[in-house]
Amino acid sequence: MDGLYNLFTVGFATALTPMNLLWALVGCTLGTAIGVLPGVGPAVTVALLLPVTQSIDPTGALIMLAGVYYGAMFGGSTTSILLNTPGEAGSIVSALEGNKMAKAGRGGPALSTAAIGSFVAGSIATVLLTVLAPLIATLTLKLGPVEMFALMVLTFAAVSAVLGNSPLKGVISLLIGLAIGLIGIEQQSGQARFTFGSAALLDGIDIVVIAMGLFAIGETLYTATYENHLKARVESLAGRFWMSKEDWRRSWKPWLRGTAIGFPFGTIPAGGTEMPTFLSYSAERKLAPPEVQKEFGKGAIEGVAGPEAANNAAVTGTLIPLLTLGIPTSATAAIMLAAFQQYNIAPGPLLFDTNPELVWGLIASLYIGNVMLLILNLPLVGLWVQLLKVPRPLLYGGIVVLATMGAYALRQNWFDLLLLYIVGLMGFVMRRYDFPVVPLIVGLIVGPMAEKFFRRAMSINQGDLTVFLTHPVSLSLLIITLAILIVPTYLKRRQNYLNKP
Repeated sequence: MDGLYNLFTVGFATALTPMNLLWALVGCTLGTAIGVLPGVGPAVTVALLLPVTQSIDPTGALIMLAGVYYGAMFGGSTTSILLNTPGEAGSIVSALEGNKMAKAGRGGPALSTAAIGSFVAGSIATVLLTVLAPLIATLTLKLGPVEMFALMVLTFAAVSAVLGNSPLKGVISLLIGLAIGLIGIEQQSGQARFTFGSAALLDGIDIVVIAMGLFAIGETLYTATYENHLKARVESLAGRFWMSKEDWRRSWKPWLRGTAIGFPFGTIPAGGTEMPTFLSYSAERKLAPPEVQKEFGKGAIEGVAGPEAANNAAVTGTLIPLLTLGIPTSATAAIMLAAFQQYNIAPGPLLFDTNPELVWGLIASLYIGNVMLLILNLPLVGLWVQLLKVPRPLLYGGIVVLATMGAYALRQNWFDLLLLYIVGLMGFVMRRYDFPVVPLIVGLIVGPMAEKFFRRAMSINQGDLTVFLTHPVSLSLLIITLAILIVPTYLKRRQNYLNKP
């Protein structure tokens, strides 16, 4: 009940100020736009906005970035349904049935169930966030440095082993991120590490430069190189736009099931939005009556309603570990964590006590943003479709120019521009050879935090490494870590053995 009290007395009082309402509207509008544009995505946009947010107060900046994040989930459905080209990863599944509906003249109901399902899922997930976040923050306060280090090791294992097709590539990406995070002066001893004698590296590499290089430059180069040639026809919004009574009857259960599937996945490392949307689609296909199952693959509305609810619930779920533990579970959440660090704010259990206006204002803005997004997406869908006519070369060129200006604006230093393009080329190569980028970002941001907790644990326990095995919570987390690393490999080898003739 304390959470609800703080939400209304602190959260809405903060979120309903004119400036914060403006930032919420800006974030939701940008999020919808970049969700519609194929090949951009929320991570790229949030990375581009990081230099801009330095001149905005922390609460307004984070409200805007959150609006971009979940606004992209709303907008992504438009491109998936009308163009059969997902605007972001969480909308891939929606294209399977949504585009078939659009081809059959039912694009309007497909867009409607996507928008309303996103609103329902986002609202329910925000209520869960309001109730659960303070409870988890209270429990987290009881964790010491031993348990926190073990939790971060679990995060490293999850993001490196689960993301991508190869656990080895995930580990390599993670190690690169950890190495970059160690560059600069070590806080405890004052010694320089990995600077190679360069004074420009003594302060470390700015996280904003890394984020813009990997996403704004690397992703844009990859998309322009390998996906710019793809051509698709935009389906017209012919026929009835609003959902019929039958559409409502077939959609409300998938909305609720999608929310139940998506929200937990958002709270775990490497959960993302792709996995819960595929699971939601699979669940709807199996649970559908025989006469509806025949429609799957031809334009079943359940195949749009469930996944769209799942990806929005997952996005809201990412805020729980981000706000209560300071651990990002997706690429965009990791970049949002970098935004916190820009203001010298450390997300974690103490955030609810030290910055109540920020955290509760952010949560309250989610309720407001969901209403804004419903209004932006349903009546104005024709306007968003016009964005698909923007020439791709102009779009990609604009992203590169904005990233360059943003990197230079940080410190007016040519060295930051050099790093931007070096990291951008590295991001392009990683994307080309299927190395996941999220482990690198998580290693870069969470690595120094893990080192801090490890040093504290060793200092308290006189350098005794067995302390990680004698604490029950730490031991449990390390056992789960081993299971994540070993069990998938064992199951894969066992399956290969059984498949041998």
